[in-house]
Amino acid sequence: MPITELSTVVVPVADQDAALTFYTEVLGLETLLDFTYETGERWLEVVPPGAQTALNLVQSDSPGIETRVIFITKDLDKDREELEAKGVRTSPNLTPGEVRHWAGAPLAGNPPMFFFTDPDGNEFLLVTGPS
Repeated sequence: MPITELSTVVVPVADQDAALTFYTEVLGLETLLDFTYETGERWLEVVPPGAQTALNLVQSDSPGIETRVIFITKDLDKDREELEAKGVRTSPNLTPGEVRHWAGAPLAGNPPMFFFTDPDGNEFLLVTGPS
């Protein structure tokens, strides 16, 4: 049984339309799927341009989780400035050599990284990737 792909990560949100605006206009993700089942539930997926793994923005009464989702960027400082200019709450960069556990994983600040939250309080990690 060879598994061929990681498809979707579920992120709980209070309002799917507001979340869609944040994820597309603030984070620059693209809408991959947006449809409503015949039973009334909406399936809404967004992806970074060119990515295969999607975030499924699910209507929930309990948003605001440690998502365990790590985004990669080439310019961490520029992205922090842009996020903060758009009102996104960010953390200071993790201190190299100082371990912080997040989602059970040890993070030691190398490569450079910081946390940010969406309007529902869902927490993500942004990490500098390879150039």
